[in-house]
Amino acid sequence: MVYLTIMRMSQTLCPTLKESPREAEIISHQLLLRAGFIKKTGSGLYTYLPMGLKVLRNIEKIIREEMDKSGALEVQLPAITPAEMWKASGRWEKYGKELLRIEDRHGNEFCYGPTFEEPITNLIDSAVQSYKQLPINLYQITSKFRDEIRPRFGLMRGREFMMKDAYSFHTTDESLNETYKLMEETYIKILKRCGLRFSIVEADNGAIGGSGSKEFMILADTGEDSIVRCTDCGYTANTETANVYYHTEKEINQENNVEKEYIETPGIKTIQDLSNFLNIPKKDIVKTLVYDIDETTIILLLRGDKEINEIKVKNHFKAETLVPSNDETVYRITGVKPGSVGPVNLKEACLIYADKSIQNIQTLIVGANKEDHHLKIPLHEKDFEIKEWIDIVNADTGDICDTCKKGTYEKQRGIEVGHIFKLGTTYTEKMNVKIQNEKGENKNIIMGCYGIGVSRIVAASIEQNHDHKGIIWPHALSPYRGVILISSMKDNTLIEAGEALYETLKNKDIDILLDDRSVSLGTKFKDAELIGIPTQIVIGKNYLTEGTYEVVKRNEGNKSVLNATEIIEYFTN
Repeated sequence: MVYLTIMRMSQTLCPTLKESPREAEIISHQLLLRAGFIKKTGSGLYTYLPMGLKVLRNIEKIIREEMDKSGALEVQLPAITPAEMWKASGRWEKYGKELLRIEDRHGNEFCYGPTFEEPITNLIDSAVQSYKQLPINLYQITSKFRDEIRPRFGLMRGREFMMKDAYSFHTTDESLNETYKLMEETYIKILKRCGLRFSIVEADNGAIGGSGSKEFMILADTGEDSIVRCTDCGYTANTETANVYYHTEKEINQENNVEKEYIETPGIKTIQDLSNFLNIPKKDIVKTLVYDIDETTIILLLRGDKEINEIKVKNHFKAETLVPSNDETVYRITGVKPGSVGPVNLKEACLIYADKSIQNIQTLIVGANKEDHHLKIPLHEKDFEIKEWIDIVNADTGDICDTCKKGTYEKQRGIEVGHIFKLGTTYTEKMNVKIQNEKGENKNIIMGCYGIGVSRIVAASIEQNHDHKGIIWPHALSPYRGVILISSMKDNTLIEAGEALYETLKNKDIDILLDDRSVSLGTKFKDAELIGIPTQIVIGKNYLTEGTYEVVKRNEGNKSVLNATEIIEYFTN
């Protein structure tokens, strides 16, 4: 039995809306709801309606075809994972509240998979008996769940989402590098086929672990992530990982004659307020931040116009945890509450680390550790010692690239839709997964990890491709290749012409939608533009007078007149 997709607007479920629901904050969320692609089921949970599911399946098809071409093998892991696997890797306690933990009727603990490193490693441990079976790359396209504290932006950051994840297993680093490169090339092919503009950036491995990683960013003004690109060498990275280079203008001047000077700053609590009060730029002021890092407390100094990059700090110190110290800890160390905190006259010994950008400021304006006071001091001040100069700020437009040491960064917004990792033996060591290599040595298997957010691509594509009328789908993602609009359902000639063209195109396996609803042509146009199907075919006056059809391209808005033969050629070519 052959099952045909319903291709008539009168028979499908596509409840379009004139206005954006209040809950929708970004354009993709607004348009997905307005165009009838999704419906909210609960906080961060969405039902895909027929058109939305067709887009999702189109993306899955592209991913599956390219992954299969790369030699990867598709599997399907259970959505629910036993707690023992997560406890073996140490992530049952560390993953946090995003991990949805459940118990069965027997009291056994499980979690709903937010990621699948543990179960796939467990599978390889039981299924692979010889190094001759490696390398192997296994992937799945499945639903995941992360209990986000504040789900937002529709499909962009929901609690349940569709994702493709792949995991490769190797006996050598060289083999891992080959697959890592192959997956990068495969992801490029996938995103190009999806018709998306993207950038590949150096990234942080985060909670997944491992060594190197790259993110695939869809470029869009509404992106959650900031990325920087060097104007000279082209180096591109997430601002969380991009290093900044500073030309030290001169050695720290030990002969600087600036005397320590207390400045009364009544009621001043922020860098901006201090900048206004002293009439100096924020870059000439030094922030003093107190952080708890693992089992100790440290002080971090950075320029007033810069933002702390906690990922860089954690990576530098190889720390598990990093959080701003509470007011009680700050007061114990400095003697004041946040607002007048500085590195001088501490009440309790504390190691001080400074961002490299401060090396170019010979005279520092810092908190005085005295209420409503700040200090002007020379950088070589003897009352405090900088333990180490490190890079701990977010890269920004105009900063010097640390790779080529001469180009400057330009900042863009992006949406992360893919991430590839070199995991190494992070999980196989913890879960004791080894194999005897060709030399007879028992070694931990080496891993790679490669993820693509399938449902996120749906949203990211809209963020990149839309106008004031609605969605503009790239051809490969669109739910239908074209839509036939019958201008009047009261004219039998037009109805018969629409039905005939619809049947002709359908019989040639062209995925076409027929808008046969008894509504005005204006309503049909508005819905077609909102839904974003690439080509609109209007059966109206032109057909009655000349037997031709008006064809409108959604992404260009230009119109042309074609006969039936030309329309068939248009779609088949």
